[in-house]
Amino acid sequence: MTTENTGATVGVDGAKGGATGGATGGATGGATGGSTGGDEQHLKRALSNRHIQLLAIGGAIGTGLFMGSGKTISVAGPSVIFVYMIIGFMLFFVMRAMGELLLSNLKYKSFSDFASDLLGPWAGFFTGWTYWFCWVVTGVADVIAIAGYSDALFPGIPLWIPGVLVVVILLALNLPTVAAFGEMEFWFALIKIIAIVALIITGLVMIFTGFQHDAGTASFANLWEHGGMFPHGFLGFVAGFQIAVFAFVGVELVGTAAAETKDPERNLPKAINAIPIRILLFYVGALVILMAVTPWTEYVANESPFIAMFALAGLGIAATVVNLVVLTSAMSSANSGIYSTSRMVFGLAQDGDAPRLFGRLSRRRVPQNALFLSCILLLSGVVLLYAGEDIGTAFSMVTTVSAVCFMFVWTIFLCSYLAYRRRRPEKVATSTFRMPGGIFMVYVVLAFFVFILWALTTQPDTLTALLVTPIWFVLLLVAWLFVRRSQNHLTRHAAHIAYLRDDSAE
Repeated sequence: MTTENTGATVGVDGAKGGATGGATGGATGGATGGSTGGDEQHLKRALSNRHIQLLAIGGAIGTGLFMGSGKTISVAGPSVIFVYMIIGFMLFFVMRAMGELLLSNLKYKSFSDFASDLLGPWAGFFTGWTYWFCWVVTGVADVIAIAGYSDALFPGIPLWIPGVLVVVILLALNLPTVAAFGEMEFWFALIKIIAIVALIITGLVMIFTGFQHDAGTASFANLWEHGGMFPHGFLGFVAGFQIAVFAFVGVELVGTAAAETKDPERNLPKAINAIPIRILLFYVGALVILMAVTPWTEYVANESPFIAMFALAGLGIAATVVNLVVLTSAMSSANSGIYSTSRMVFGLAQDGDAPRLFGRLSRRRVPQNALFLSCILLLSGVVLLYAGEDIGTAFSMVTTVSAVCFMFVWTIFLCSYLAYRRRRPEKVATSTFRMPGGIFMVYVVLAFFVFILWALTTQPDTLTALLVTPIWFVLLLVAWLFVRRSQNHLTRHAAHIAYLRDDSAE
């Protein structure tokens, strides 16, 4: 099986191109309305192992950890440690299911492909557009976060300036080749890793030297001496899940990058299997240190505990540096979002679920039209900055909508996996990356998602966002009722599925 065509939507013997636009160089040229040469429309496998590994880490360390952990700690207390461990444990199985599906057919360029193939065209449509919407909403949250921290670094700066500036920078980062994106995300992720490791080391020094401060002494005993591990009882523990889920969005980003990853059979499993260790170190390790140095009662919802700890240590400059790291983290998340949304819309356009305009690549094989669309929509984050009463409220509302939509996408992964186990037993038998626990763990994770939805109903702000989210799915349903009858969609989708299932083209 060659890698030059895997993951890209191409046709068999030019059939797809001929059926959808009369291109002579292959399927995708036709899908985009007469490209001159099918190879021009292939996504290029340019992300190396170090890119994909750091992309996975960057996706696992989101803005939610730096900005949202203050609120999580304040509502759940030390039990937040278990919150992050449980969510990480459950999402590991989601990732393993996704990994097994992607590696079962290297022509799957993203998870909308396997959803469409295994569940039907509706699933590809809903998954692709919802994932696109997820990252647009997340990008809006990141723009809000960046504006908030820019105000802390440069008091008095108009909020629209950093908001617009970040969108321009993101566009500039993503217009070059995918390798350029991978390189930037590599350094973004590395900065986040260094910041968390520095926090853990600084905290350990403070704990073992018995550092004294206004709130007491740095000690691991602070984890249980201020009301116990569950100071707010079960409901306080439940409330922690509301904010913590958002910290994990982007963990599936390696799946989006599958079509542009070198040697996916080797690199994807490595990236996915390392997730539990990363969660223990970057989430659990950092939170244990934070609450051991300073009692959880001292943390407030709208402040980053990372900045507070460095400031407490007397490292004023370090606190400013952490502010910059938080900005970098938000930029990294938004950068990943722009990448994801552009590739997803590109795939949707190739399958007839989006306008052909978005299925075209630049000379450097970047879906620039899809990039422009996502960047324009990110500017809505600037509007939200002036619509809400405070940045914290806007961030909370937007992140809840994002988390609910991400859970929908993760649920589609699991439903696709169930269909895969039922319909492709020969693939399951030869799989080299089997999901641990199989079907049983799928139902365990689905039950956990139901629990999360219930948890979101227990607080007024998250309940409001939860009630608003179905509007998106209603709009998608209306759009689908029109798209599914489109001859363009029917022709291109049929050709695309035929390509995915044609073993002779591998």
